[in-house]
Amino acid sequence: MHGPVATYGLTLAAIAAAWVARWLLDPWLEDHLPYVTFFVAVAAAAWLGGVRPALLATALGFVLAWYFFVPTRFSFALMNTQHTVGLAMYLMVSLAFAGFGEVLVAAKRRAEAGRDLLRTTLASIGDAVITTDADGRINSMNAVAESVTGCPQHEAVGQPLEAVFRIVNEATRQPVENPAARALREGVIVGLANHTVLIRKDGAELPIDDSAAPIRDESGHVRGCVLVFRDVSGKRAAEEAMRESENRFRNMADNAPALLWVANPEGAGVFLSQGWYEYTGQTEGEALGFGWLDAVHPDDREGARLAFLAATRRREAFSIDYRLRRADGEYRWCIDSGRPRLDESGEFRGYVGSVIDVHERKQAEQRLHEADRRKDEFLAVLAHELRGPLAPLRNMLEVMKMAHGDAATLQQARDTMERQVGHMVRLVDDLLDVNRITRDKLELRKDRVELGSIVRQSVEACRPLTERASHELIVTMPPRPIYLEADPVRLAQVFSNRLNNACKYTEPGGKIWLAAKVEQGDVLVSVKDSGTGIPPDKLQSVFEMFTQVDRPLERSQGGLGIGLTLAKRLVEMHGGTITAASEGEGAGSEFIVRLPLLEASLSPATRETPHATPAPARRILIVDDNRDSATSLAMLLKLKGNETHTAHDGVEALEQAARFLPEMVLLDIGLPRMNGLEVCRRMREQPWGKDTVIVALTGWGQDADRRRSQAAGFDRHLVKPVDLQSLTEMLAELDGTTV
Repeated sequence: MHGPVATYGLTLAAIAAAWVARWLLDPWLEDHLPYVTFFVAVAAAAWLGGVRPALLATALGFVLAWYFFVPTRFSFALMNTQHTVGLAMYLMVSLAFAGFGEVLVAAKRRAEAGRDLLRTTLASIGDAVITTDADGRINSMNAVAESVTGCPQHEAVGQPLEAVFRIVNEATRQPVENPAARALREGVIVGLANHTVLIRKDGAELPIDDSAAPIRDESGHVRGCVLVFRDVSGKRAAEEAMRESENRFRNMADNAPALLWVANPEGAGVFLSQGWYEYTGQTEGEALGFGWLDAVHPDDREGARLAFLAATRRREAFSIDYRLRRADGEYRWCIDSGRPRLDESGEFRGYVGSVIDVHERKQAEQRLHEADRRKDEFLAVLAHELRGPLAPLRNMLEVMKMAHGDAATLQQARDTMERQVGHMVRLVDDLLDVNRITRDKLELRKDRVELGSIVRQSVEACRPLTERASHELIVTMPPRPIYLEADPVRLAQVFSNRLNNACKYTEPGGKIWLAAKVEQGDVLVSVKDSGTGIPPDKLQSVFEMFTQVDRPLERSQGGLGIGLTLAKRLVEMHGGTITAASEGEGAGSEFIVRLPLLEASLSPATRETPHATPAPARRILIVDDNRDSATSLAMLLKLKGNETHTAHDGVEALEQAARFLPEMVLLDIGLPRMNGLEVCRRMREQPWGKDTVIVALTGWGQDADRRRSQAAGFDRHLVKPVDLQSLTEMLAELDGTTV
């Protein structure tokens, strides 16, 4: 299409040419056909510019023909009828040319506009575009195609497509069929190919996605094709980075010590690490979504689900404890913790979390809780048991004040006080024994002993209890003696404990059986009663520390809950076992002690008992900050014929000892002004103190306390309260005499 100026210029030129042509033809045409050459000028103007240039050419042609070639030449005189008819024909034909030209120009304009739109569209497309003819030769390519292929359009047009668009398979490096070839051959749209590499003009390689579609005319014939492709280097790099990131995440998740998971905003699981499937035995299809809940213990499942969904609604972090089924069917305690997952814009995308097996820790916490509960119960029982003897002790002290020399009343008071003190001593001794056993510090003094004597000793010890409750105690022993290698004191402690418990938990008038028999190289000693019995769920726990079978307060028989623990450990130290049996509450209980039997059956050799000699009088210094304790012990020792002095702090003890020069010092450790350990050290530094017998008499009885007293120079270490007979025997032993 030409511009307006060029169009009208060419129109004028065409009129001028037509006038010249008619002038040259005038000798032959004379007055005939004056408009003949101007038809061509009008047609040319119509073709160039449409109706307006054609009308201009028509008008100019009419004027020039009328003036120069009509018979009235060189004037504008009126024409005759013949010439008027010719003019009418000229005008009709010229107007037809003008109309046809206008139609032709409009079509040209539309075609040009379409071409402009196509060029603009192709230039605007972000992908590379190449069009070809039916033979596969390039017609056009947009700027993106020029950039991607490295070939400018003016070099590419007319070239076969393969000259510019050379592609190979990314993996095999083998040539790949051009998608345009198939589109031209089969007339179908060829979809995107994968893993295709384009070799640019400069030899560089680019990964691309490509597709092609045929171009059809109005009749449906393929007239060419359009090829669309794009450089996917950035996309491939992003995909590779994403794959690498996913691989790193999966590798981390699958090898993490916890079971990792990811949930979507609705709370459904979209990822579970390999550890989850190995731990639970679930498959991916079973676990994703909300299928993971099927592995949660039925009792915990609904609570876990509701807690998880509630946290999801609030979009906040959470931690849930529940029991999770392991692949072997065992349910184990786990902690499931999750945190909200947000994208770069802060939008909630779900949760990421972990599940950790804490079964052992949970059990340890439960054991600690149970131990703490039993400890609290034990302290309450200990306070109760210690207060029990204190009440009669205080009462009997008041009785003694008011007895006014009544010998029977005083004797009853003394007997009562002695029993209660003995009970308190046994409580403390049991506690100390348990502590030594749990720390493996208790030593057995084993000897060859006869079982019958130990049983008789134990039976006599519990005789007051059986008589007071009118129990029938039936003892059955084998006819021949049974010998054991055992500590007789500790073994008697075991049987006494079992008989005492049988008495406590058997109703008045009930029966108690003690029976011994030999079985497969062992001796079995059974203590059975017709008492309250033991619930089945308590048969094992009764041997645990501080455990007591729950009983109503009105049936409580006392005790600290350590007797069975102590008995069990003592029996085990002898190489034996102890078991409990009961058919339930009200059906009585039985405890069976099994001990290894000595093969030798001879009775032990009779030992000569040395004749007792009177103990000599001694000078004894008693040091105790408890004045009543010091004074009462001094009175007892004085009644035994000894000379005694007392002191009540460390400094006073040194002063008294320097004046009194005692042969023996009974020295408390916890003293004011100077502790007993330092007092002992200073006494040993004095000439008079090197041979003095110094005995620690204290409430501190742990092994570490004994080691400290020995290091300070004490000869012996006694724990309060000590009975007079034991103290007298120790004094005699230190003096080398017998009592």
